[in-house]
Amino acid sequence: MAQKSVSRTHHDQATSLQCVPLFRLQVVKEPHSPLYGVPKISASGDVRQLVEAHFDGRPHEEFLVVFLDAKHRPTGYQVVSVGSLTLSIVHPREAFKAAVCMSAAAVIFSHNHPSGDPTPSLEDRTLTKRLVSAGELLGIRVLDHIVMGEGRHVSFADEGWLDGEG
Repeated sequence: MAQKSVSRTHHDQATSLQCVPLFRLQVVKEPHSPLYGVPKISASGDVRQLVEAHFDGRPHEEFLVVFLDAKHRPTGYQVVSVGSLTLSIVHPREAFKAAVCMSAAAVIFSHNHPSGDPTPSLEDRTLTKRLVSAGELLGIRVLDHIVMGEGRHVSFADEGWLDGEG
């Protein structure tokens, strides 16, 4: 990034000010890939219905975040990470970036296991704890993390794993 130094006065050449650029963030609605589901999320099956079309036939892991308003209605979603056959790297900063811009009241995370077995790995559980903690700091509640498999899913909320259990 190019930086400019600007002198404050002609008499004070030794003291210069650093030019700091102004930025803005913008959320852009993609013209393709809408998800269709229930108008309000009230159970893990509702999330599964919403995201299963996205994951269908994917040969690699993908990690999604679904944005919800205060009444748990989906307002949009984002692909946070596209990984390999067995791994998708996710950082809380990236997972919440668009949620903050969209003023989401809550989020639901979901990712797929191309192997077909939705059993969460130790890494999945560790990541979810980090995401819940980050959400608490930001004031954005993590309602669930759904791991999708072949015809099955595992819900962290249903298993009681979002509140430090298990």
